[in-house]
Amino acid sequence: MALRSRMVQAMVADDGMSTAEYAIGTIAAAAFGAVLYGVVTGDSIVNALTKIIDRALNTRV
Repeated sequence: MALRSRMVQAMVADDGMSTAEYAIGTIAAAAFGAVLYGVVTGDSIVNALTKIIDRALNTRV
């Protein structure tokens, strides 16, 4: 029973990421940021946000 619990703990234990995992995570975050920046600065998104803001500012209370 003790051997089984040690094996399960060894398979589940995560003492931290290695350098390669940090590098992959950093690259993935940078790629996601680049895609998000491209989407947000695209013409369709800018036009949609401008319309929403214009509509909100021109609403009668």
